[in-house]
Amino acid sequence: MKFDKILENNTLWAVRYDGAKDNALQTLFEQWNDLEWLVDFFLANMSDLTSYFKITDINQAIYDTIEDSHRMQCLILDISPDADLDLLFRPLENNRTREMLLGKEKARIKNRPQHSSWLRIYAIKLEPGCYIITGGAIKLTHTMQERAHTLAELNKMEEVRNYLLSEGAIDADGFVEFLSEIQ
Repeated sequence: MKFDKILENNTLWAVRYDGAKDNALQTLFEQWNDLEWLVDFFLANMSDLTSYFKITDINQAIYDTIEDSHRMQCLILDISPDADLDLLFRPLENNRTREMLLGKEKARIKNRPQHSSWLRIYAIKLEPGCYIITGGAIKLTHTMQERAHTLAELNKMEEVRNYLLSEGAIDADGFVEFLSEIQ
């Protein structure tokens, strides 16, 4: 497992899993803009799309996904050095009320017209304003445990969190120090 710096100010990183050609963030944006991948995904998950979002037109789902992907990309990649990532990322568990060591977080687009966005970017929070992206998903169900693809994202978050804990990289300074040791 490697880590790619996304923002030069060391506030945003993305995991590059062993054997992967790109980091998790780049892979997400490629998938969310790949028409063939999106057609296959929505055909395989049509019942969730229809029951949870009341959308029956795959073309509309693809259009909405690509539009949201571009908005999400702008939010994450065009962020100014003094921007507050804590406004974008929120605790994964909606009822979590306090900070936790290497907390699991999610980012999504708010205030989307027609329906809420189903795109999620998942990350580990090193400390306020500093995150490591572990992956993401198109979430069409109420909980992540309901589908294999979102459950896999939960497992990746836990894998990265456990790896960071085992290496003692539990805050931004510790993470940067850990990176300098392995390079």
